Amino acid sequence: MIFLIPFIVIGVLALYAVSVYNFLSSSRVRIKASIMEIGNQLKRQADLIPNLIEATKGYLKHEKDIFELLSNARKKVDSAVASGDVSEMVKASGNLSSVLPQIQATLESNPEIKGSEVVGNLMNNLTDTADKVSYSRRLLIDLTADYNTKLVVFPGNIIAGLLGFKEEAGLDFESSKESLSISKEEAKTPKVSL
Repeated sequence: MIFLIPFIVIGVLALYAVSVYNFLSSSRVRIKASIMEIGNQLKRQADLIPNLIEATKGYLKHEKDIFELLSNARKKVDSAVASGDVSEMVKASGNLSSVLPQIQATLESNPEIKGSEVVGNLMNNLTDTADKVSYSRRLLIDLTADYNTKLVVFPGNIIAGLLGFKEEAGLDFESSKESLSISKEEAKTPKVSL
């Protein structure tokens, strides 16, 4: 029975070493996957947000044009009425009559003016994208912290040192050699200007 004690101790230590090795190896893979997910979300942000901004600008310009036509026609009518000149009133009325079919055609094709919905959709997408990037970064921070903690806590630090595991830096765009590359421009949060 005494002969078995050293084998049992060696077996327990070997099992512990294997579990530390497996934890550290799987953590490195998850850290790399997390970095790639951050890259994925930043690519999504770089591709999606400028397109949404342009679509929103286009829609708002369309709405602005409708309101400008109507506003200008109304101002001409008000000005003509204020002047009391009948020929000006007839001219302003004719101008308003020519503008109304354009506005009516636009409103028939789009009965609701939805500028606030379009801007709201843009804001929701901006928030969603920022949340996804933030979540991905938070996940990377947690994974890196767990991994690096295992490297410094006894007795895992001894096994990690013997097996050649090194501390993980986390997110580093400059020196990252991942298959997914992110430019500095893509990593920037887009500025919205409507």
